[in-house]
Amino acid sequence: MKLKHCLLSLFAFSICLVSAQEKKNYKVNTIAFYNVENLFDYENDPITFDDDRTPDGKDHWTSEIYNAKLKNMAKVIAEIGSDVTGTSPAIVGVCEIENRRVLEDLVNQEALLQKDYGIIQFDSPDRRGIDVGLLYQKKLFTPTAYKAHELLIYDDNDVSKRIYTRDQLLVSGMLDGEKIHIIVNHWPSRSGGEARSRPKRIKAAKLNKKLIDSLFSDDPYAKIITMGDLNDDPTSPSVKDILKTKSEREDLQIKELYNPMEEMYKKGLGTLAWRDGWNLFDQTIVSSELMKKDYSSYRFYKAGIYNKTYLANAQGQYKGYPYRSFGNGSFTGGYSDHFPVYLYLIKEIPSN
Repeated sequence: MKLKHCLLSLFAFSICLVSAQEKKNYKVNTIAFYNVENLFDYENDPITFDDDRTPDGKDHWTSEIYNAKLKNMAKVIAEIGSDVTGTSPAIVGVCEIENRRVLEDLVNQEALLQKDYGIIQFDSPDRRGIDVGLLYQKKLFTPTAYKAHELLIYDDNDVSKRIYTRDQLLVSGMLDGEKIHIIVNHWPSRSGGEARSRPKRIKAAKLNKKLIDSLFSDDPYAKIITMGDLNDDPTSPSVKDILKTKSEREDLQIKELYNPMEEMYKKGLGTLAWRDGWNLFDQTIVSSELMKKDYSSYRFYKAGIYNKTYLANAQGQYKGYPYRSFGNGSFTGGYSDHFPVYLYLIKEIPSN
């Protein structure tokens, strides 16, 4: 059996599975996640620690640089999955955004404007002033409920001192008429070392598991995608021991989670590089219901890392690493220190 792509309409493609006996058409939607590396506007917000990202700040973050950054981010998002679907992602989770304004400016860039993206974002208590958010094509996805769930973690040496970090954003809605749940994450960093900071990510994983379990409590067959920059790899304790993800489809039971990124990680692939090594912190994890082989409704097809050549450094010491937008005290003209990740959901189109 081989794959080929067939155009259905201006915005919908199908994957045609061709054999001697059958030809089936499939509707395809892309779900993506992108750490956009400190997408700040250039105005000073007295409430957040954004002083560096202002014209007079350390980074000399001007309106010209901000607009160049927006254009770059919009270009990447517009292209993810477009070679298969003919359009940009139906849903995009993002992190390292300063506020709603930067998302409004982002979706109004030329590369995205005609896609008519909606925005879901809450200001989180993060001490860096960065949030998570969700973009969605209004013609493809209709949100029905959404809420930011705060992560409560405290200082190891003073349990009365809260460490303020990002919320986890849970969005439920209808994708082309089907109920789906999306959780957008940006778990605590490895600042201070992986082992020392690990309990914070374990706590984040427990909150994520609680949200997922609550969805399963309402519907054991819920279609769930939890995605984001976890600051942990697919084999880390937070993912394997707390979320209890599986890397083999055949091992899945009802109300369990499949992580397509684990196999990629074991092959040496990653979304960010650090000290001559790759990590795969940016992950898309799906519930067992999305892994069924009955394509009468949306199911997982495959996942990937969007690591096109232009998103990586072309030469020098960091050749092949993500072409970050800021380095050595100035704007580089690059994109992000993370590669985006994505997955395809497909559904069979009944033959007439």
